Amino acid sequence: MRAQRSGTSRSAGGAAAVSKRPHCAVMLTATTDVPAAVDVPESPKPAWAWRDAPIATLVRRIQQLQNERAQAFRRLDQAHRQYLLSGQHHDFPRYRSVVHEVTQVFAAASREVLAVEAELAGPRAQPVLARHVRSLQELEQTRLTTVALLQVMETPGVSEQEDPEKLHQLRINFHPLL
Repeated sequence: MRAQRSGTSRSAGGAAAVSKRPHCAVMLTATTDVPAAVDVPESPKPAWAWRDAPIATLVRRIQQLQNERAQAFRRLDQAHRQYLLSGQHHDFPRYRSVVHEVTQVFAAASREVLAVEAELAGPRAQPVLARHVRSLQELEQTRLTTVALLQVMETPGVSEQEDPEKLHQLRINFHPLL
């Protein structure tokens, strides 16, 4: 092996690894090729970060995820308002980009909330808390569906094509406070 100054190192298989110590940046490269392994089983997935955490920590994590969701809802609302205010030539690409980013935030939060629920329902034997987490998840799904529907209904071109009574009934069915 020979050493070169760099911020990364390469293993015998060629994968790069970044040095965690910036003052010690050495790049190692193999001078011989290592044949690929045959029929090597996949490495196990890394352990879930919250597996051994106390229940209070899991509850705090749920609260953090809810805060992330609230921020995502605010961002989605702001992007929709900007889209509606962008005039005759609506800036749909920007709005679509925000919708995509926010969708990723919601999906990641949902996956983690469901993992916490499974942990509480299974190994932690906390069925009541797990049911509350499940209810929260279901309410968030309903909220996201409602917000998406309301945004579509407010979109220029869509709202003019629909019967006003039908739109009003949709609003009542999906969001009783509107």
